[in-house]
Amino acid sequence: MKSKETQNRYEYMTETPIPKLIKTLAIPTIISMLVTGIYNTADTYFVGRISTQATAAVGLVFSVMSIIQALGFFCGHGSGNYLSRMLGAGNKKEANEMAATGFALALIIGILIAVIGIIYVEPLSELIGASETTLEDTQNYMRIILLGAPFMIGQFVVNNQLRFQGSAMFAMIGLMCGAAINIVLDPLLILVFHMGVSGAAIATVCGQIVSFIVLMIGSGKGENIRLHIKNVHINGHYLFEIVNGGIPSLFRQGLGAIATIFLNRAAREFGGDAAIAGMSIVTRVTMLMASAMIGFGQGYQPVCSFNYGAGKKERVREGFFFCVKYGTIALTVLAALCFGFAPEIVSLFRHDPDVIAVGRVALRCQTAVLPLFATITISNMMLQSMGKGLKATITASARNGIFFLPLILILPRLFGLTGVEITQTCADILTFLISIPLAYSELRKMKE
Repeated sequence: MKSKETQNRYEYMTETPIPKLIKTLAIPTIISMLVTGIYNTADTYFVGRISTQATAAVGLVFSVMSIIQALGFFCGHGSGNYLSRMLGAGNKKEANEMAATGFALALIIGILIAVIGIIYVEPLSELIGASETTLEDTQNYMRIILLGAPFMIGQFVVNNQLRFQGSAMFAMIGLMCGAAINIVLDPLLILVFHMGVSGAAIATVCGQIVSFIVLMIGSGKGENIRLHIKNVHINGHYLFEIVNGGIPSLFRQGLGAIATIFLNRAAREFGGDAAIAGMSIVTRVTMLMASAMIGFGQGYQPVCSFNYGAGKKERVREGFFFCVKYGTIALTVLAALCFGFAPEIVSLFRHDPDVIAVGRVALRCQTAVLPLFATITISNMMLQSMGKGLKATITASARNGIFFLPLILILPRLFGLTGVEITQTCADILTFLISIPLAYSELRKMKE
């Protein structure tokens, strides 16, 4: 027998018209992702007022931050997908236990990363591509970022669990509070107190701590699942479900971090610090645009997983095509604007002719295929939310792993710096081509 609040949630998620439901859930997540992208970009913007080397250092450490975020999404999406399906099936006990277990696992991982990373910060800086001119800034920035690893991972887990329960508004508020702190502290610590890259790192970590606290408060509001230590069960069943539901996110984000490391090393070899800075700026700008699409897809994820768990597969299909259609239209508009104003956009971050020369070409190449990202993203999120671990992992791994890593090793050898600038473009085209048949196979099954 379902409780009244469970029944209300069930009816809301399974009976609200799909366009209205996705818009309601997607608007807060789009804002959340854009705000996250903005405050990730804020460090690059304000550090760009210091030097090209400082800009390059922040870009290098971004790969480490991406790994931390990947582990947060791994635990958050893994636990969130499962608890959403359990709520759709009316099994609140397992949903409660999964929420607490996913959160506890994330904190353990975050503490281990902080301890190990700080101990080995120097070899880690060299591994991600720091040169003699960027090594000191890279280490200073990374040490402080690593201290915030438990809070960063924890906030991503709670944020995603709230989204999968249909509480996207609470998730948005948590991220926005942290972003506001970061954006306010960045100019204060960097430009007023002249703390350099250390000031940027402190601003970022302070923002993450604030987000963590606000999200924890939000998880105790309304119908949301309360996190209790008594519900933590780190056993084979829950670990399997976290891995099955979260491994696509780990591959997507984690391979993105590895791809960034290879990209920075190739940029350093073929263009020096200016090339690293230029590619770092382009990465942040394209990530900001992609984050809006990811936010749209995250609005679809709870709709997909909840209705799939409830057996309402026609709603899963309807949501997929709705998101692909409007996502493609929006990205086409953004791509056209960025393609036309590429030099001006890059110069906002660093007014260095060498940096602008690299960034202009790379930004235009990546925005030329940006509309394809809608199909890639929604296909991956649908497969992941349905628990199709293998197919979701393939689509998640393709863009930054299966295709990008071989291409970044081959194209620069053939075309020099131009090869560095076009690698992501080529990888996106190939990812689009592999995503279509994998998504279509499941859409056809649901129709039958």
